[in-house]
Amino acid sequence: MFVSLAVVTVFMSAVLLASAGAKSARTRHITEQMSALGIPQNMMAFLIGAQIAGAAGAIAGLWWGTLGVAAAIGLTLYFAGAAAFHLRVGDRKGASPAVVLTMTSVALIVLRAATL
Repeated sequence: MFVSLAVVTVFMSAVLLASAGAKSARTRHITEQMSALGIPQNMMAFLIGAQIAGAAGAIAGLWWGTLGVAAAIGLTLYFAGAAAFHLRVGDRKGASPAVVLTMTSVALIVLRAATL
């Protein structure tokens, strides 16, 4: 069970760091998407920080179980919010990855809780 947790944690952390990097670069695609979702540019630093903190918490949670559960709960809320923002503006295509990452975050909660 712990091996599954480690694999999902590494995958999720890689996705989070790649997304934070893309947001940091403020590519045209990202800035247009955030604008379409109604997210102000001054929130980008918060979103980047949340993703980096989520990745760090998930990785550290491999050794400290309660931190891993807390990080996974935070990630679930983050991605559920992202899915809601996409759906709010009718962007079903953009909501799909957020829904998948929400479910992956829930899997992290279950796996980490099962290995405490």
